[in-house]
Amino acid sequence: MAYVVSATWTAQPGKEDVVLDAIEKLTPPSRMEPGNRFYQAYQDPAEPTVFRLFEVYDDETAYAAHGASEHFGEYALGQAIPVLASRERAFFETIG
Repeated sequence: MAYVVSATWTAQPGKEDVVLDAIEKLTPPSRMEPGNRFYQAYQDPAEPTVFRLFEVYDDETAYAAHGASEHFGEYALGQAIPVLASRERAFFETIG
């Protein structure tokens, strides 16, 4: 089984570029993490303040390592999250 994370980040109006820049910087090192299987962010064209991240990890421990990584601290916690209007996360496990 794999550990799946679905996150929705909604930027404060006018802060979309800050969040987009952070995601663009966060994505490459996140994909290189040992326990990462898939990491893809996308922006809703109908609602440009809304960003969704779909992440798959080997297990919950690998996801915790992602959250403790230097790049997550710098780009997510330090850059994007301070300018979000809301942040939602849902967690799942794959079947089979």
